[in-house]
Amino acid sequence: MPTAIQLTPDTKQQINFPMSQTGRSKAFYLRELIERGIEDLEDYYLAIDVLERVLTGTEPVYSATEVRETLKI
Repeated sequence: MPTAIQLTPDTKQQINFPMSQTGRSKAFYLRELIERGIEDLEDYYLAIDVLERVLTGTEPVYSATEVRETLKI
């Protein structure tokens, strides 16, 4: 699925540097950035959801003592 995006001059320069050092394509680095970035974004938004539930009291929170007791540590 072809997709077009506009990059800032700074971003272009940052992508061009590893291209010139490794000989890999711009597409390679953009794919890497997107794939790794999606994982980071998923983690970020999942963490925000949990934090919101903790702050609103809808997510259970356990003390270290409670966890140790439950696990019999």
